[in-house]
Formats: sequence, C-alpha cells, structure tokens
Amino acid sequence: MKPRLAAAIAAVLAVSAAAVCAADAPAAPAATVLQCGRLLDVAAGKMLGPTTVVIEGNRIKEVVTGAQERPGAQTIRLPAADTCLPGLIDSHTHLTGQTSPTGYSDQFRWNIADYAVRSTVYARRTLMAGFTTVRNLGDTDNESVALRNAINAGILPGPRIFTAGVPIGSTGGHADPTDGYRQDLAGDPGPRQGIVNSPEDAWKAVRQHYKDGDDLIKIMPSGGVLDESASADNPQMTLEEIKAVVAAAHDYGYTVAAHAHGAEAIRRAVLGGVDSIEHGTFMNDEDMKLMKQRGTWYVPTIIAGKYVEQMADKPGYYPPQVAAKAKQVGPIIQATAGRAYKAGVKIAFGTDASVYPHGQNAKEFEYMVQAGMPPLFAIQAATTHAAELLRQEKNLGSIAPGKYADVVAVPGNPLDDITLMQKVDFVMKDGQVYRNDAAAAP
Repeated sequence: MKPRLAAAIAAVLAVSAAAVCAADAPAAPAATVLQCGRLLDVAAGKMLGPTTVVIEGNRIKEVVTGAQERPGAQTIRLPAADTCLPGLIDSHTHLTGQTSPTGYSDQFRWNIADYAVRSTVYARRTLMAGFTTVRNLGDTDNESVALRNAINAGILPGPRIFTAGVPIGSTGGHADPTDGYRQDLAGDPGPRQGIVNSPEDAWKAVRQHYKDGDDLIKIMPSGGVLDESASADNPQMTLEEIKAVVAAAHDYGYTVAAHAHGAEAIRRAVLGGVDSIEHGTFMNDEDMKLMKQRGTWYVPTIIAGKYVEQMADKPGYYPPQVAAKAKQVGPIIQATAGRAYKAGVKIAFGTDASVYPHGQNAKEFEYMVQAGMPPLFAIQAATTHAAELLRQEKNLGSIAPGKYADVVAVPGNPLDDITLMQKVDFVMKDGQVYRNDAAAAP
C-alpha cells in the first residue's frame, strides 16, 4: 500500500470510529472474574457445569469449577442458562465490502475511503455476532491492513484480523480487478495488483504482499461465482504458478488459502501445497482423498452458496451470467461439505462474509449440522480447528489459561440447539466486554 493511501485510510477509520470505540470498548480492568452457568470445553469435547474464568489483562489466568470470586476483581455474572464458549473464528471473510444490487457499478463511483468507512460498520457487526477473530481473504487495495491496524490500536471495535490483502490470480480470472471492464479501462494489471502469469510473477506478488504487511496469501486457481465471467469452476492457474506462490509464501512464513470450486483446480492447489481449500463446490472423491493424505484444510462457506442461490432469482440483483453460476453452485456446496466430513477431511469454519450481509456468520453452524456434522464438531470447526489453521493454537480456540481472553455466550445449550449460535448475548475480546445483554436488561 502506498504510504499516503495507508495514512489516508487510517485517518478515515480513526475519525469515523473514535466515538463508537469510546462507548463500546472500555479499558479492561486489571482482573475480571467471569461466572458462567455452563462452559463448553471444546478441546475436551465436554460440556461443563458452573465455571469461573479468571482474566488478567487480555489473557485467561484460571478456569475453575463453580461460581468463585477473587478479591479486588470485577465480577461478571452471566445468566445460569447461558453457555460460555471460546471467541468464534471465521476463517473466510471480506470485511471491506458487501455485495448488493449496486455493487457492480459502485466500484466505478466509490473511492477507497468509501470502502474503508463501511468496513468499520461490518467489523463491528461481526464482533457483536461473537466472532472475535477472522481471516480476511481478499480486498481491493489492502484497505483491510488499515482496518486491522486500527482495531489493534484500539481505535475502533472489531475482530482480530489476519488479512491476505489483495488476492493473487491470473489475467481475466476471478482475482482480476478489471474483469468485466471495457477494454480501454481494463488495462493489464500485474503482480502489484495480484495478477500473475508465470512462476516469476508469483514470486513477485508474494514479495509485494510481504512489503504491504499482509498476514497470509490468498490465491484464485479457479473461476468464481460473483465475477462477470462465464465459468465458476474452470482452472485458472497452472500447477507451476501455484507451486511458486506456495514456495514463496512459505519462505516468508505465510499460509496459503486457495479459492477453488472446480475439481481440477482443487487437485492442482492441493498438489501445489496450499494450506486450505475455500468453497470446494465440485470437489470429487479423488480430491478428498488427496486432501486427507496431505492434511489440507477445507473451509466450506455453505452460507455463501445458499445466499447466492436465493438472490439469483431476484431481478437485477446479479448480472445474468452471475445468476446462472449462482444457481449452479448454490445447490451443491452443502452436500459437498457433508461428503468431505464423512471422508475425514479436516474442516475449519468459514462463511465468505460479504457475499451475504455481515453479522449473519453464525447461520453457517446450522447449515453444517444440516450437512451431517455434529453440533460439537461444527463449533470446534470455529474454535480449535480454525485456530490450528491460523497457527494460533497457543493464543486462540479454547478457554484455557494463557490464551487470549476471548469469550462469548449463548442463551442455552448449543449442543441441543445449534441455532442458539445465532443468538450470542455476551462478547468479550482481549478481556474487554463489548456486549452483555444481561447487564443491559431492565
């Protein structure tokens, strides 16, 4: 990101969100005692009874049985019916945008600051829904880096962000920012904009991401649904290009997420060494076998497929070629996720937030259970599994001593009713309380 652009975006974020931050993110006390009616131990796979979580600063100090006190600590008593869980992790979001009927023309009218300002609203909605950490898998001009930095600095409320910045793909492919433009506007984007057409380009693009301060790499080796091309699943990167991205990324300590709908694109991505497959709509049995052998993660994003299928029949919502792809992908993605679970593929929770309205992320839990995954597994996918995918097991994914004090609560037992995950009534991130419906009630 150019220094002037980065400074401008950061300034916009600060001005737009300072008042919200002051109201919604009070400084964490030196010590906090959180009394939970129940606590789901996601690491052990057990529901515990009344449990107290002792927090110092932004870390968990103790997890003890029963409702206990600590001298001098602030005590928060949650309703007896509530279940405490680790802060949730969405492994596939796009916090700096949101699809709409005007989205295809907005890109010609909006400045980067317009996207940045709106991202502050999307980030807050995501946090209030219980998602305290996200992977942001693609933006327009690295504006998610500024959003991440503003949240980390305490300027505005939002989830902890690990961002991929600009996605990497091929000319005319799903990552091409000028796809669908008329010829005189399209130009010829290169590695600086994430467009690669050789292994050498791939190395340069990854190094640019390192220079820009990104946290991981996102590639687009297959077609996609919402671009204006005709195919959702054709392969769009060679195996050699994918291997070059992965080699460069791993040199810099990055993981690589691969947007891939088509079976051949999935095969190439897995052989190329990527860390996760996103969407995976047309994944076949051979792909699943290969992913299991190589330990490749799968992030299904069922809600995105469901949503685009629903919107495809609304006149004018998508261009005709996009609507046709949405009708093709939507009915398949949930069944593929169920087959992958039965095949033993490693699964992490992710939603493709921005394809549907931000804040509805937890609907994915319901769709995962409908696909055949047990409620506990679906919750683990958004906690322990997602933390492992992020390589953040020491900090995230469970309520345990030494980990970040990220705790959410729902009104009941989500193992009995997974839809309760859509009714989060308490959110703590880094020891700070952002939502406590019980305290706000008369």
